[in-house]
Amino acid sequence: MGRAFQNRKESMAKTADAKTKVYSKYGREIYVVAKSGGTDPSSNLTLRGLIERAKKDQVPSHVIDKALDKAAGAGGEDFAAARYEGFGPASCMIIVECLTDNPNRTFGDVRNAFNKGKGKIGTPGSVSHMFDHCAILRFAAEDEESVLESLMEADVDVTDIENEDGHITVFAPHTEYAKAKQALIDAYGEIEFEVDDIQFLPQTHTPVEGDDVAPFEKLLDMLNDLDDVQNIYHNAEL
Repeated sequence: MGRAFQNRKESMAKTADAKTKVYSKYGREIYVVAKSGGTDPSSNLTLRGLIERAKKDQVPSHVIDKALDKAAGAGGEDFAAARYEGFGPASCMIIVECLTDNPNRTFGDVRNAFNKGKGKIGTPGSVSHMFDHCAILRFAAEDEESVLESLMEADVDVTDIENEDGHITVFAPHTEYAKAKQALIDAYGEIEFEVDDIQFLPQTHTPVEGDDVAPFEKLLDMLNDLDDVQNIYHNAEL
């Protein structure tokens, strides 16, 4: 699958001025994951990975703790996951993942961004069938065979495994995330994962060149500015 996963997912913010947006997005996602799967990272591996990513992105502890405290309390906000798909300039494909408490508002905002970025929002499934929804775990290790054996013994459905520069990258279906991560922890103890994520990886790539570059970047910027948008995936090559 190559290392394309490292730059196909748009970051939630590009400048220091957008740090508060990053904190808000992480806080919302931590709240939702903790609310649905429990606030203990040792038993909620999705939460554990999310907190680790938040810390790597320099999200302050008080933001993480506040989200966990809210999730542990009664009631709280009612966020729902929403996914939108569409086409950008040069017919590149884009997937937008959101957490929203108002789907009508979010859909309108996302559609407006596509329209102003010379794109077109599509129907569910119009784009996602051209992406692989993968769990990705990357960590320092040398013995690819040993890693694969550990995963197979745990009955993990491994899609691909790569060994590059002293790092192993494991790809598995997104539904195998928790099982794959637990198998690696059981086999190797506490691992510092360089990548610990679930992403959409494009099966093909579309060049975006010339006059299409500016509207494509505008589209991404407008989506990134939306509070409800968590992740953006695309198959564009600039």
